[in-house]
Amino acid sequence: MRRLKENFGTCHLGSHLAKLSLGGVIMGDGGPTVSPQAQASYKSPFVLAIDVGSSSVKAALYDAQARVVEGSEARQAHLLHATSDGAVEEVAEHIVERVEGVVDAVLERAGGAAKHIAAVGMDTLASTVLGLDGDGQPITPIYTYADTRSREDVDQLRQELDVRALYQRTGCPQHTAYLPGRLRWLQRTCPDIVRRVHRWVDVGTFLYTRWFGRSDVPASYSIASMTGLLDRHRLQWDEELLHYLPLSVDALPPLADYTHAQRELTAPFGNRWPTLRSVPFFLAVGDGAAANVGSGCVSPGRVALTVGTSGAMRALLPDSAPHVWPGLWAYRLGATQTLLGGSFSEGGNVFAWARSTLQLPPKEELERALQALPPNGHGLRVLPFLAGERSPGWSTSAAGAIEGLKVSTTPMEIVQACLEAVAYRFAIVGKLLQGYVGESCQIIASGGAIVNSPYWLQVMADVLQRSIVVSREKEDTSRGTAILALHALSIWPTLETVPAELGATYQPDTQRAPVYQKSIEKQHKLYDTLIGHDAEIDQQLAETKRGN
Repeated sequence: MRRLKENFGTCHLGSHLAKLSLGGVIMGDGGPTVSPQAQASYKSPFVLAIDVGSSSVKAALYDAQARVVEGSEARQAHLLHATSDGAVEEVAEHIVERVEGVVDAVLERAGGAAKHIAAVGMDTLASTVLGLDGDGQPITPIYTYADTRSREDVDQLRQELDVRALYQRTGCPQHTAYLPGRLRWLQRTCPDIVRRVHRWVDVGTFLYTRWFGRSDVPASYSIASMTGLLDRHRLQWDEELLHYLPLSVDALPPLADYTHAQRELTAPFGNRWPTLRSVPFFLAVGDGAAANVGSGCVSPGRVALTVGTSGAMRALLPDSAPHVWPGLWAYRLGATQTLLGGSFSEGGNVFAWARSTLQLPPKEELERALQALPPNGHGLRVLPFLAGERSPGWSTSAAGAIEGLKVSTTPMEIVQACLEAVAYRFAIVGKLLQGYVGESCQIIASGGAIVNSPYWLQVMADVLQRSIVVSREKEDTSRGTAILALHALSIWPTLETVPAELGATYQPDTQRAPVYQKSIEKQHKLYDTLIGHDAEIDQQLAETKRGN
């Protein structure tokens, strides 16, 4: 750790290193947990799926039908370090310890089943980047999509670039969630460190570089497309954009499809994980793409609605590079598929904030109290941007706000208004997606924040005026990563060889549609007042109104 402080100085991490929590691996009582009898109930071969998320790292074995091998799972919590200036980052060594720790745990728990592992797959959180020196060692922290310190630099790039043309080339707007602004910010604030960086990589490519001892490990099209630097038409780094940034194409990884595999672990890791020494490690994909696959949303007929800490709506399209409407993004899954949708910085974090700040009652009592309230009966207008805004407005300065508070306003009304406000943002993105997926598509909900709240699921159905079906898959993202590995192995001929399990359906209450439509319009007026007028969002709202 002393070396990290010497490399980073106070420019990034300073004295807060000790505040980062390492969490703990969830394991059994020692020894193999997957018994030979249990192993016999699964269909081999197995794949090891690694899920590197924003709040935890998970790993588990999945069988040839994408069923999790019970008893093999391992999880380690971690905490991204956030500060009041907008930093949201992690120490590379901490991620290394967590990921390698859960792999250790899964292999230990698997026992004899480990020898039937045919491949490893990985998914990671979106738009991560860290700088490596000439020896492949990290000399910066891992910067995440949630870091907003590049606001000034993004605004400057918006003035310098043809943002509309670039939006269509990369599928991404100029925003703090993406790398162009972040690299400009680093050049402006830490030029000495930038000069020492030989390569900029995502967290998955960094782990594979470490495990395979190679400096030419590719990034997948999926991961590259979430940086805002990929020309999605040519499947190359956008060299025109790079002219505005402090790096050349040589400082970025080569590119390949996620089916591209790394093999032959270096001696230290081959000895540590002998059953994985020669199996293929398929390139990492974005966690959003994996969640779509895991919940069965692999065609335009199904849209994934995910609410965890943050939120997203996504559809997987066969079109390799569709036109992108303002408010959305377009990432790649593979060379021939596009993941189209919108991401929200708001989600379960808003619910968690309300529970903590307002000292709300336990879950069951809270659900009953919310269900007893009339829709939008509180008279509040809320901008739920506690962590800033991404879709649809992509503001670099958005902050949360509550307007209309009175002496009579209750904590229950505030939390209701917050949950409704999040749903209103989904409604705008849902309407934008409709032009790509049609009105008859099925919406599949996943994510612990919403599937554990029947009230919020019903609000979302009422606001969107669409039926919402709950995914019954316990770990959609990890399951999707396993499916992609099985598909790359040609064990699954398609991404839906074994359908995902679905649960309850929430039908919309049509009588509530006019109430919520007026509330969406009022929310946007508050947005105009506090954040700024956006004619393109006005058009989207008009389309939403016509569709109700």
